[in-house]
Amino acid sequence: MRRTTLTLCLALCATPLFAQETPESTREAVSTARMAPEYRDPFAELEIDPYASQYQFERSSLRALNVQDPIEGFNRRIYRFNGQFDELVYLPVIRTYEWATPKFVRTGVSNVFSNLADIPNLGNSILQGKAQKSMRTTARLLFNTTLGVVGLFDVAKAMGLPQESEDFGQTLGFYGVPPGPYLVVPFLGPSSLRDTGGRVVDWTLEDAAAYLNNREIMNENPWSYGLYAIDIRYKNGFRYGALDSPFEYDQVRYLYTKLREFQISQ
Repeated sequence: MRRTTLTLCLALCATPLFAQETPESTREAVSTARMAPEYRDPFAELEIDPYASQYQFERSSLRALNVQDPIEGFNRRIYRFNGQFDELVYLPVIRTYEWATPKFVRTGVSNVFSNLADIPNLGNSILQGKAQKSMRTTARLLFNTTLGVVGLFDVAKAMGLPQESEDFGQTLGFYGVPPGPYLVVPFLGPSSLRDTGGRVVDWTLEDAAAYLNNREIMNENPWSYGLYAIDIRYKNGFRYGALDSPFEYDQVRYLYTKLREFQISQ
């Protein structure tokens, strides 16, 4: 029953509503698509102690260059490739997705995949011995899977239980494993040797858990992998070139490194 429900939810979320579009609104959508989306600062929502010095990010400092990046030339080429792919393929697909589906459908898609992502979140919280966070994530899974119709609705967030992300890269960092060399992963963007390996472990954990038979259902419905990739980019507010700086690569590298330090310390 849960398997059938999850399949129906994914199919419903992927259904475009082209019939409601008029020629005038189509022109408006195309005009809007040509506008560069607003850049969102990844640190805008962080609460940082103004009296502490550990996370005061200087706008102009040689500290930004102090990142282990032994394959910088290769990473920069991958960074440029990701930027071109984003501009020519990914963002046009995202704009079409936004034009073809109402917001509540896109929210439902994100909620379903976020519900599945709480499996590795829970596993890593347990591995780090974070009992309270583990209990909150467990409650999220129970509420969203039942009351939220296999995660279609994020009722747990409305109940004061927002998602608390924990990945295996954070778990390794929690136990003192250094990040290792900085890496730019094709299509996925900034990472490190530790975090890239951690991402593989998280995927393996999600497969092994087979929560709601999600992997079997997705294998039977290959389009769901495409929807998953679209949702990942749709939820990411970063835009290449938005920093309007010739040193964007260095800035992103520094910001990613400091953000991971902040996440591990929580």
